[in-house]
Amino acid sequence: MDVYLPIANLSVNGLYIVLLGGLTGILSGLFGVGGGFLTTPLLIFYGIPPTVAAASAASQVTGASVSGVLAHSRRKGVDYRMGAVLVAGGMVGALVGAGLFSALQAPRACISRRWRR
Repeated sequence: MDVYLPIANLSVNGLYIVLLGGLTGILSGLFGVGGGFLTTPLLIFYGIPPTVAAASAASQVTGASVSGVLAHSRRKGVDYRMGAVLVAGGMVGALVGAGLFSALQAPRACISRRWRR
């Protein structure tokens, strides 16, 4: 069963991707590691471009995180204050990281234009 991924511009076996997600979920549950830690390299090894793999893994991690918060919240095991601090820090870090990426990317674009001449 092939599934076309328009952003990656390729077709993949849908069953393989579902099994990959299931395996990642089992391993992350057993070892307590984030799903993106496992999903991104596995998708890259499967042939999906790294940028698409990283973004897809991030969306999968978001779903797993929300599910985990809901499950632990029922058991009164979530510190929402700490979560708010972590989210705020993550947002600041994401903005700084995006700014650094843009700053580091600009000189490279200038250099590559000079070499084309």
